[in-house]
Parts: sequence; C-alpha cells; structure tokens
Amino acid sequence: MMKGLVTLIALCSSVLSVVDGYAFVPRASSVTSIRSSSTLTMKVFDWKRREADESTINDLDNFQFTLDNLRPAPGSRQRKKRKGRGIAAGQGATCGFGMRGQKARSGRPTRAGFEGGQNPLYRRLPKYVGRPMGPGHSKTIYNLIKLEELNDVAAGSTCSFESLLEAKAITKAKHGIHKIVVGKGEFTAKDITVQAHAFTAAARESIEGAGGKCELLKPTTGEVIEA
Repeated sequence: MMKGLVTLIALCSSVLSVVDGYAFVPRASSVTSIRSSSTLTMKVFDWKRREADESTINDLDNFQFTLDNLRPAPGSRQRKKRKGRGIAAGQGATCGFGMRGQKARSGRPTRAGFEGGQNPLYRRLPKYVGRPMGPGHSKTIYNLIKLEELNDVAAGSTCSFESLLEAKAITKAKHGIHKIVVGKGEFTAKDITVQAHAFTAAARESIEGAGGKCELLKPTTGEVIEA
C-alpha cells in the first residue's frame, strides 16, 4: 500500500510540473501584432537636408543650374577639425599625436627628406655629372611660332616675331627667344625670309622648299648670325 501511495504522489507532481511549465505561454487569441506608427522616411546622405525642399533640383528636365543655385553634395563639405579643445571633440588632449615620442614634440621634429637614418631618396638617386645648372642640366624654353601663322606674309618680305605681332598674326609671348615649328595647318607662304632664334628641321625644310630663307638670331642681342 505504501508503494502505491508513493507512485501516486510522484505521478501527481509530474503532472503539476508540466502544467506549470507551460503556464507562462499566452494563448493565441490574446497575442496581437504591434505595428509602428512612425512615418519617418530618410534617403541615403539626406540627414543634413531633412528640412530642405529639393524637388525642383531633382527635376533635371525643367531645372537649370546656375552659379547662384549650385550647392555641394550632402556630406562632402566638412568643418575644420578643431584640435586641443577637449576630449569630447575627438582630437583633444594629445591632438592625435600620441602620448610621447619624437613626432609628438612641438616644432618640426625632423628635417625635410629625413627617413629615420636610412639612406634617403635624394642620396639613392643617380646624379648628373658636372654643375647642377651647367650645360646639359637646364632646358632652353622657346616661344613657339607655327608655320601656318606665316601664311599672310607677303612674298619677298622678311618676317620676325615683332613684325608678326604688329600684324596681329600672333599674340604676345612669355619667353624672349622664338622657335619656328611645324603646326597642324598647311604652310602656303612663298619666297619669304624668316628670322628666329631656332628652327626645327621640318620647318626649315618647308620654308626653304617654298623658296624662302631661314636666318638665325643671337639669343642675347637679336642680331642675325651670318652663315
């Protein structure tokens, strides 16, 4: 009889534990779906222009951009970073230079070109022989005059940079020495004498082939160099 009583008590306790285990689960009829009532919508990169009405700008067919309605893209222009104004600014205290070290000190810690003691770039590169600005180290820059700019010169006359500038065939030049080169246009002048400080081989051939003559000028005095 005692064994039957113990078995009955164990069976009742197991049934109660199963009921209590599922007691926290709500019924399906009491569960209701919760939907958000917020109507906030936001485009990508639109957080800076939430209040701006840009419907006219987005209408590309009817909108014309002018100098007074141009504006940068959202997020493309940033304010200047203020360093050393407190830790809340993001660049306070050490200002991004770390706690200590050579590069954290005031003033320029190393000179320009210094690479920590290893052989720097300006010493690794090969060097020219001779003076740095001597012959072969500097490039002569000419003002270029194209052959088609000489087409209006009358046959049998002499032309130079000054005469071409006076005739408004060319504009004023930045450099004081002039070189005749072949341009993209056609050279039609005949029997003219051209004075310049330098000629390309193709330009000289074209002038002399049309019955003309090339005269070299001295770069310093502008006098004609006798052949």
